[in-house]
Amino acid sequence: MKLLEVDGLCVNYGHIEAIRDITFDVEEGSVATLIGANGAGKTTTLKTISGLRKVREGKIRFDGKDITELPPYERVMLGVSQSPEGRGCFPGMSVRENLDMGAYVRKDRKTPAYREDLERVYDLFPRMGERSSQSAGTLSGGEQQMLAIGRALMARPRLLLLDEPSMGLAPKLIQQIFSIITQINEQGTTVLLVEQNAAQALKRADTAHILETGEIVRTGTGSELAGDPSVRAAYLGGDV
Repeated sequence: MKLLEVDGLCVNYGHIEAIRDITFDVEEGSVATLIGANGAGKTTTLKTISGLRKVREGKIRFDGKDITELPPYERVMLGVSQSPEGRGCFPGMSVRENLDMGAYVRKDRKTPAYREDLERVYDLFPRMGERSSQSAGTLSGGEQQMLAIGRALMARPRLLLLDEPSMGLAPKLIQQIFSIITQINEQGTTVLLVEQNAAQALKRADTAHILETGEIVRTGTGSELAGDPSVRAAYLGGDV
């Protein structure tokens, strides 16, 4: 079943076309990825799905519902949640307060279900449980990335949008983050991943799309694109 459908999407920054007539879908329960160079339109695509950029042309459907004109908070209520590029943690607030902010549309904060979701985040990211009262601004870059993903999960998303989760992290932490992304997906959350570490992204993706200057130029399974010599040369340094 198609959980997300993007059809003929065009987005401008002023007079500049950032996305040009892109069409793709994400199957429920899958991991899909968008890869491409800086400025290709990957982050703009996620922001538009989240409702943070206005659509010039095209449609976005989530679970069969047209969400093209919905405000961001209504998309979150439907089940679309994003962990943004750069993490976007609230530095003066504690880890727990940041996680609570991720659940701002929920009305069940005093219920066992809410506690279960909080424990899920602490199980995925034990360091967050250990530092729940610590200010987010004092966390390391890797810990802030964990917090950003955990905060997005507190909205109980059906579709989790991840924008550059490995940016600026040490190789060991990158492996850990991607292992957790796989675990999140195995727990039932559909994932749309934007990532410059193409090798890691393609290794985990059911479906992958290559963006170049605002257009999708290739689509295939993660393994198909990872094994394609032209893709390997352009995005994988000739090796996976």
